[in-house]
Amino acid sequence: MVMGIAGKVALVTGAGQGIGRAIAMRLAQDGADVALVDIDGAKLNAVAAEIVATGRKASVFIADVSRREQVTAAVEHAHQTLGGFDIIVNNAGVAQIDSLLDVSPQQVERTLDINVKGVLWGIQAAANKFKALKHKGKIINACSIAGHEGFALLGVYSASKFAVRALTQAAAKELASAGITVNAYCPGVVGTDMWVEIDKRMAEITGAQVGATYKQYVDGIALGRAQTPEDVAGFVAFLAGPDADYMTGQAPLIDGGLVYR
Repeated sequence: MVMGIAGKVALVTGAGQGIGRAIAMRLAQDGADVALVDIDGAKLNAVAAEIVATGRKASVFIADVSRREQVTAAVEHAHQTLGGFDIIVNNAGVAQIDSLLDVSPQQVERTLDINVKGVLWGIQAAANKFKALKHKGKIINACSIAGHEGFALLGVYSASKFAVRALTQAAAKELASAGITVNAYCPGVVGTDMWVEIDKRMAEITGAQVGATYKQYVDGIALGRAQTPEDVAGFVAFLAGPDADYMTGQAPLIDGGLVYR
């Protein structure tokens, strides 16, 4: 066990499945108690049971991260039920696949509400709580390789992730004097339900066979395999721990060698 976060309290949004679940599990394995936030209560309860089985505490809170008051309430819930608040992982997000010429106002609004506003409200709620508790804290945001390079048919999604990088940098500068670090993680092609949907939608738009787009991307990864949620979780655990105390405002790529910056 990494003792650096033992006894800390972390909140993870989008924790019901995929990357969020893996992050929550890894933080628990490293000794943290974890507040799980998502819109699907059944999935949250299943992850909570897994965490409790490791010997750590878990709480669940149903919230839509696009709603500022719900994110604030989730942070307050974490503090009240788990007895502290030290780390937030603003992981919740959605993909949006369409040509820029065809994307609708509703698609743009939903993508920005969840991917950008959800991160912003998480930054606000966490920073305000850290300051109220008069201690340092860690804010960790979900970015993407699409936050470093705009991808065809993922233009609005890419724009949302570029925005996460901007928020991460600005928040790091604003909050450094309070001892609060703000960083992001930028995964690549992860074998989750989100990529199943991306591949399916790409096939509909381009006429490619289902699975072909996913294979094309994976074939471009230098390390020769798709990413697992656990690959991402390991890096987030580093950002959450003391070894990353001197790091802020950064959004490193962890993609197996696909995008290089």
